[in-house]
Amino acid sequence: QVQLVESGGGLVQAGGSLRLSCTASGRTFSSYAMGWFRQAPGKEREYVAGISGSGLIRSYADSVKGRFTVSRDNVKNTVSLQMNSLKPEDTGVYSCASRNGGVAGPYVQYDYWGQGTQVTVSS
Repeated sequence: QVQLVESGGGLVQAGGSLRLSCTASGRTFSSYAMGWFRQAPGKEREYVAGISGSGLIRSYADSVKGRFTVSRDNVKNTVSLQMNSLKPEDTGVYSCASRNGGVAGPYVQYDYWGQGTQVTVSS
């Protein structure tokens, strides 16, 4: 069982920045690929970014490339999402998810999910 807890959400003006963190329980965090997803009101959940267990392979949705950066610290069991140049359309509940092995991506199966943290970007 892996527990994931997100933090760092909040209200920010357009053009601003936020840094989200996801802390995982468990002893083998470095074996988990991690993904970030978001869900806006009335919309389906969408993939935002992901990172492999080693941190060497990262992927991003086209809508966030060049603005968001995913990183991880396998000593602290955390994965982070640095979000810059935020836009109102980035508003949503951001959740992290883990999968054992492999790489993160929009079409792979994830084993565990966090509860999410709200990000609101005002115009």
